[in-house]
Amino acid sequence: QVQFVESGGGLVQVGGSLRLSCAASLRTFATNDMGWYRQAPGKEREFVARITWSGGSTYYADSVKGRFTISRDNAKNVVYLQMNSLKPEDTAYYYCNRPRLWGGSDGWDAWGQGTLVTVSS
Repeated sequence: QVQFVESGGGLVQVGGSLRLSCAASLRTFATNDMGWYRQAPGKEREFVARITWSGGSTYYADSVKGRFTISRDNAKNVVYLQMNSLKPEDTAYYYCNRPRLWGGSDGWDAWGQGTLVTVSS
């Protein structure tokens, strides 16, 4: 069973930065696209970013484009999300998973516990 362990969240002020990490227990990690998702309190989970298996292409939700950067290290089975210029609306639990549909909010595998990002104004 695939497991994801997200880390790196915390409390940050508006305009600050955080770097999230997601370690995946997935033998085929290096041949799978990976995605980051988030869920704010009382809201549906939403797509944030996606990176192709090779790391050669990345895609972002319009709300984070230009501020967030997704990257990966296939040797370590880890995907990262660098978040800059954080806004209060970025406050959410952040999760990683293998994307099921392009731009959708579903993943192929069970969700991890996520990591909480809180942006204070």
